[in-house]
Amino acid sequence: MFPIRDHNPSGRTPFVTYLLIALNVAVFLSYWPFQDTPEAEYRVFLEWGVVPRLVAGGEGWQTLATSMFLHGDLFHLAGNMLFLWIFGDNMEDALGHVRFVLFYLASGVAAAVLQVAADPGSGIPMVGASGAIAGVLGGYLLFFPRARVDVLIIIVIFFRIVPVPAWLMLGLWLLFQVVNGLAADTDMGGVAYWAHAGGFAAGMLLVLPVWLARGGPAFWRRTEGAPPHPEAQYRRSPIPPVKRRR
Repeated sequence: MFPIRDHNPSGRTPFVTYLLIALNVAVFLSYWPFQDTPEAEYRVFLEWGVVPRLVAGGEGWQTLATSMFLHGDLFHLAGNMLFLWIFGDNMEDALGHVRFVLFYLASGVAAAVLQVAADPGSGIPMVGASGAIAGVLGGYLLFFPRARVDVLIIIVIFFRIVPVPAWLMLGLWLLFQVVNGLAADTDMGGVAYWAHAGGFAAGMLLVLPVWLARGGPAFWRRTEGAPPHPEAQYRRSPIPPVKRRR
């Protein structure tokens, strides 16, 4: 299940979201030539990624920030930037440009700290913007739980774009992180599920004062949890279901 867009148009140009996407792409391209020499690429990750064992020992605190601009491969980068593109503009609209960039960075740092706390002895470097973007998702859920999100559902050879409320899509995403975080073998590396869950929780907590200042539950009653403006309308998906032939 992949989100491809939401029905929540932004009221202002999301300059910070565009800048963050451009910065992540630029950093990735800066070490793209190392893809053919894994040892050199791994040295980049060791230097600028979060190594829990080092951070837990009081070293490499700067990597809590630098790690969120590194990505393991093109698919890692593309997936994270897709989520930031879909959900970042609305959070930037809700918070303003300056508060949004502070919120984004704080969510990323909080996510990295939780991953360190979950596995302080690990020597495997953690990289990626997904912790910070998880914070964006948490904030989005608090502000716009009933905004519609179009998700591409793929089941074997069945393809369909289905609009679902944000609370369902983001709730399932968070559940997936927690369940897999409990089941994951951290000694083998892989996805930093606890960073995702930590970033999501941090995002909700960081925007909680803003949500309360706007009325809290009264804000939800006033907007019914939906965007405070007309939804974006899209033509019906041209992707038909593909059924198995007998």
